[in-house]
Amino acid sequence: MADALLQPDRGQPARTITLLAPDAFEPWLARQPQRVRTALVAQRFTGAAGGHAIYAEDDVQAVVVASRTDSWTLARLAEALPTGTYRVDGAIGPAALGWLLGQYRFDRYRTGETAGPRILLTHDVAAIDETVRLAAATGWVRDLVNTGAGDLGPAELEDAAERLARDHGATVTVTRGDALASGFPLIHAVGQAAVKERAPRLIELVWGDPAHPRVALVGKGVVFDTGGLDIKPSAGMRLMKKDMGGAAHALALARLVMAARLPVRLHLLIPAVENAIAGNAFRPGDVLRSRLGPTVENTNTDAEGRLILADALARAGEDSPELILDFATLTGAARVALGPDLPPLFTDDAALAADLLAAGVAQDDPLWQLPLWDGYDEMLSSDIADMVNAPDGGFAGAITAALFLRRFVPKGIAWAHMDVFAWRPSAKPGRPKGGDAYALRACYAALKQRYGTR
Repeated sequence: MADALLQPDRGQPARTITLLAPDAFEPWLARQPQRVRTALVAQRFTGAAGGHAIYAEDDVQAVVVASRTDSWTLARLAEALPTGTYRVDGAIGPAALGWLLGQYRFDRYRTGETAGPRILLTHDVAAIDETVRLAAATGWVRDLVNTGAGDLGPAELEDAAERLARDHGATVTVTRGDALASGFPLIHAVGQAAVKERAPRLIELVWGDPAHPRVALVGKGVVFDTGGLDIKPSAGMRLMKKDMGGAAHALALARLVMAARLPVRLHLLIPAVENAIAGNAFRPGDVLRSRLGPTVENTNTDAEGRLILADALARAGEDSPELILDFATLTGAARVALGPDLPPLFTDDAALAADLLAAGVAQDDPLWQLPLWDGYDEMLSSDIADMVNAPDGGFAGAITAALFLRRFVPKGIAWAHMDVFAWRPSAKPGRPKGGDAYALRACYAALKQRYGTR
């Protein structure tokens, strides 16, 4: 649908949106007829930055005052305006994305009619396709995360990867059953208690010229997390349909990379499991062997995401990629530290960190770097195995989780870990409450900057 909401401006009939800087509002207002000034006063519109007003002059029009034009400048209007076609009096720039995302609706489970479209006309025709792709990828993350776990299990993640592969000429390989148990024992251990229809698996998609730089994208695919035998309370389980948010991000980023035909050899890996409870569930105190070889004393079955990512990261490293990016709804500690809006970024590569942070600012999609503090690595020590998956005490929980993952990434490979929330707890313009993408546009922009296009 996003492609229909942003169209080239060929002079077709449209209502006008006037976009003003704060210091331009008063001069603009002085030039308006009395009926316009009266309409704005009635709405108590003072021209403060971030505000908007809707008024009628022959037809519905609007004025927006913004201190700068960013991705969300027009997002609220895209939700508030009547159905119709609009054009902006001036340059749209990044605000076109917010116009599209402001009209996102998750209606899979709703009955009845949906709101009509608000179409935006733009003279920046060259930017339309890319803006639409970004909006569609973000919408896909939201759709996947918003879908109930009963309708989205490991098989449905596999289907999503298969559809993506067909669209872009990629190949998909899936490891399950005995091959998973022997080759990816951590993934198997976490997912083995699920019913057979929701059996664990490792989904791999490969695309692109083998001669191009290899880039691996890894996404945590826990389709529902009970916490395992260390069971979550009901309040903690309420949103655990979103625990596959990392997989949704990795799928969406792969889609963007392939649609742009970036000159890379792409390797997408999604360990897909349900952390269920049954007689054969993995237990606290179990010692688990990893694909890479080191053993892990399982000190908490609710720290399962890092286990499945460990095997997936080890597999990604076997093909010596130039870069690995992983996405995971990994720790509550990340939310305590930075809240829902800022995903922590972990990497030892200073150049990669600089690229991702700069891209986050440029794309209105910020990240915040937290340290891979070597001094905390000793917290992962075990008395009986090579490491534990969850240190006692809870100190620096997001950092120790990232340090655990680092042990499974070969030295010399640029790697970044994003601890994303994948959920918007309250609505903002262009960002409705529910599933959402974080760091997606930043990572895509950094990849384009690094690898360019053909």
